[in-house]
Formats: sequence, structure tokens, C-alpha cells
Amino acid sequence: MKVDLKRELSGYAARRDVFDDVVLPPRRYAVIDGSGDPNTSADYRDALATLFPFSFAVKFASKRGLGRDYVVGPLEALWWADDFTAFTSARDPSAWSWRAMMVVPDWIRDDQLDLATTAALEKDAPAIDRLRIDTLDEGRCIQTLHVGPYDDEGPVLAHLHDHVIPGKGLRMRGHHHEIYLSDPRRAAPEKLRTILRQPVTDAAGG
Repeated sequence: MKVDLKRELSGYAARRDVFDDVVLPPRRYAVIDGSGDPNTSADYRDALATLFPFSFAVKFASKRGLGRDYVVGPLEALWWADDFTAFTSARDPSAWSWRAMMVVPDWIRDDQLDLATTAALEKDAPAIDRLRIDTLDEGRCIQTLHVGPYDDEGPVLAHLHDHVIPGKGLRMRGHHHEIYLSDPRRAAPEKLRTILRQPVTDAAGG
């Protein structure tokens, strides 16, 4: 039976206009780092052109080597900047740093990752030399579902940062996390579905 990672793993369900308080376990990802406006950055395009063939190669290695098939998880990214207003009121993508990533199931072995790297190289994955496997341990987070163009996220993020999180007696930590549930090549901008997630900690904890 093919496993759908979005259904099997926690954190891939969110609701529009509802800010859920979730606790997430450590999770492995294939990641590529970069900076700058994702709309114009060649580095970002190269990262995506590498992560997708690599992730599908991991899936095929799992199916062939272990008999375990699954639906490849969605594209995700961490975003950060020196000033959080670069994501909200200032909305300055040129100031952003990012980590593009796709989940790697826990059962995948190192030798299968090596096979996937070789397969991605054969497909001319342009940023394969920048790809690495990393573990993200986000713990407690607040997340919601944004429906619409990516550039319209600013007011939702501002409400999350300035009202929802402090209103719960929490403060932000770590990096803003986005999970792209829709394929922008197939969905109209107004129908794009994106999970917006922010790791948090108790504000009283200092």
C-alpha cells in the first residue's frame, strides 16, 4: 500500500483563520540553503530543480529496495531575515534567507540516499552539490492555513506574530516555516493553499 506522507505525518493539516497549537517530532529533510527573492533567484530555482528529482529518486529507491512505496511530500521552506517586518509590513523578499526542503521518511537508509544522489546527478540536478540531509526539531508551533497568492501572506503573518503568539503568552523562536500544499503550476493564485508555521516557546521562559 502506498503511504501518503501528508496523511501519516503530523503537522500537514491546518485550517484557514484558525491558529492551531501543535507539537511536532524531529523530522528528516533533504535541504538546500540560499538567500534572496525566490521569484527571481536562480539559486532558488536550482534548489527546486534538484529537490524534486532527488526526492522522487528516494521514493523509487524505497520501493525497489524495501518494497515501501509512498507519495512524495510537498515542497517546504524555512524563511528568515534580520527583521521580521521583511515578511509583513516591509515585505522585502530581497532580504530573505531560505532553506528549501522536502521530507525524507524515517525508514530510508543511507545507501538509498546515495543511490538517489546518483540518480539526481543523472538528471542534471543543478544544485546537488548543495543538498544535504538534516533533521529539524521544531517542537511547539503555531500554524494556520493561508489560501491565496504567496504575496498576500503578509497580513496573516503580522496577525500571527503581533497578536496570536503574544496573546497565548508565547514568543517566536526559530524560523518561519511554509508548506506548499498546492502546485503553483496547476492552481490559480487565489486557490493556492499554504501552511504557515512558526515555532514558539513560553514567553516567561526568557
